[in-house]
Amino acid sequence: MFTKADIEKYFLAEKQASTLFIFVGIVAIILALLFFFLLRGNFYKGAALPLLLAGLLQLGAGYAVFKRSDDDRVRNVYAYGMDPYQLKNEELPRMQQVNKRFMLYRWIEIVLLLAGIGLLFYFKSRPAGQFWFGLGLTLAIQAAILLGADYVAAQRAQTYTTGLEAFLGKLR
Repeated sequence: MFTKADIEKYFLAEKQASTLFIFVGIVAIILALLFFFLLRGNFYKGAALPLLLAGLLQLGAGYAVFKRSDDDRVRNVYAYGMDPYQLKNEELPRMQQVNKRFMLYRWIEIVLLLAGIGLLFYFKSRPAGQFWFGLGLTLAIQAAILLGADYVAAQRAQTYTTGLEAFLGKLR
């Protein structure tokens, strides 16, 4: 049975995951800056680019989720007890869109992972391709991190959506 505690649990887990995402983003940005400005070799310049871009993405997405999680939790717990039709008309469609976006993210991350692996293998034995080797390495690592994080988040979102649908299915 879907309860207020399930709503609380979902949004608290979302907030905790976003905190981790913020941390990983900050670490990636710091590494990118160190690679680009201190180490300066072609390998490190190539490695810095995906680290910086993915780090900014992780930091931005993590912050956005962190910032809205508490408001979403309070609003939906209130709606559960006072206005379940708000869950039906607003929260359920929102979660259905979230689940669709996770599917899109998964495919993008798989393509990026494969591109990174492809660059790794193609440029691993080519001294002149150290930039591309570094880019491929960090692209593959960051894509794998994003893929793993989004997989866990998608499972959590699907469980929440399924519970929400079961609860709302009992409404007239």
